[in-house]
Amino acid sequence: MKPESMDAIFQALAHEARRRILDIVRSNPGCNVNDVAAHFEMSRIAVMKHLGVLEDASLLISEKKGRDRRMYINTVPIQMIHERWTTEYSALWAGALTDIKYKLESKGKKGKRK
Repeated sequence: MKPESMDAIFQALAHEARRRILDIVRSNPGCNVNDVAAHFEMSRIAVMKHLGVLEDASLLISEKKGRDRRMYINTVPIQMIHERWTTEYSALWAGALTDIKYKLESKGKKGKRK
């Protein structure tokens, strides 16, 4: 994943209204702009700007059906960010826990010999 892509994702997720929009779309796949705008006191235009930021970050996918635009959440970018850091840290912690396990087991064996 390119750094610019990650920046766009983090920027999109930094705003509370955009996180709320993602929650709305996640719970109502295929909803349209009016469905989302009904949850906010801001103007429909403001909601559309937030939707644009989410689409630019690839967090939302929209498809046009006639005059209607249906939206769906795309969790792949979030998953890629998650895997970027957790994979390394998971391996680090798994190794550390394995070391602790072996140390405890070796102490247990020494205690049985006495």
